Amino acid sequence: MSQASSAPLVEVDDLCVRFVGPDATVSAVNGVSFALAPGEVLGILGESGSGKSVTLRALMRLLPHRKTRMDGRITIAGHDILRLDAQALARVRGPVVAMVFQEPMTALDPVFTIGQQIAEAIRTHESIDGVAARRRALELLELVQIPSAARRLDAYPHQLSGGLRQRAMIAIALACRPSVLLADEPTTALDATVQIQILLLLRTLQRELGMAMIFVTHDLGVAAEVSHRVAVMYAGRFVETGHVNDVVKRPSHPYTQGLLGSTVHGVAKGTKLSTIPGAPPNLARLPEGCSFAPRCGYAQQACRVAVPAQVEEGGTSGVPHLTRCVRVQASSAACGTTVPTTA
Repeated sequence: MSQASSAPLVEVDDLCVRFVGPDATVSAVNGVSFALAPGEVLGILGESGSGKSVTLRALMRLLPHRKTRMDGRITIAGHDILRLDAQALARVRGPVVAMVFQEPMTALDPVFTIGQQIAEAIRTHESIDGVAARRRALELLELVQIPSAARRLDAYPHQLSGGLRQRAMIAIALACRPSVLLADEPTTALDATVQIQILLLLRTLQRELGMAMIFVTHDLGVAAEVSHRVAVMYAGRFVETGHVNDVVKRPSHPYTQGLLGSTVHGVAKGTKLSTIPGAPPNLARLPEGCSFAPRCGYAQQACRVAVPAQVEEGGTSGVPHLTRCVRVQASSAACGTTVPTTA
């Protein structure tokens, strides 16, 4: 998959997200940094509860205001997201950055038709009348390959199948021609055949419209199918990032290796899959040092003392392959070929 080369469209620097409750503070995202170029696709991969969806919602500031504390910096197309007031943020959502949510049945409004919801998104940001907005809505339903699109305009969400609801959700996200599309596990609730259709649709639309995209998934096979780069997330941190070929074919972090070993992709029928022992940590009581150490078969004392720094291991197509692991750091120091980056 070719990758656009340009100045970053999205820049995230040391993003931290905490949810403050009466009894505990949950550290959902812990120092995430990345950049995304126009036309590039970043896949964020990890188990449930690793902070993937929270990261995406933070990019649009969709997290509950009173309970959420966000630090760091988020810049999208020159907009400092964390500093925008409500009106400026509303102007950014839609034309600049839009989101496809995980479960369309809860994201779509059950009392309005699909056509009304698409037209509303258009008219919120553009000065056009209802007739023109409805015409655009029809074009969008055709773009996302909904059969009998004219008839579906007047359908309510409950009258559509899961796959058609997800296509309608994509149409709403594309209504204002965003530069960045955020896709939060858009195939989770769908059967295998429909999942493939939605993946192919998103990949095609991303290429044709030239959008940058961040695709969140727990499935490494899905991430490899649609992404230029992959970021593996655990306990709110990126533990390994790089070109999709590097991460899939030469995984360095034990967690990434565990995810690969527990997937059915590329495995012969009848082969016993390995599992990652234990369970993800409680984000309200993160362990000292590497959060994966309690589940890692290679853990040593140094892993439990401090969070490992990122180490660069070369990379493909000019994309650095970065891993946050003591073993990789020791191996790189012995070889004298890489330099640790800041934690």
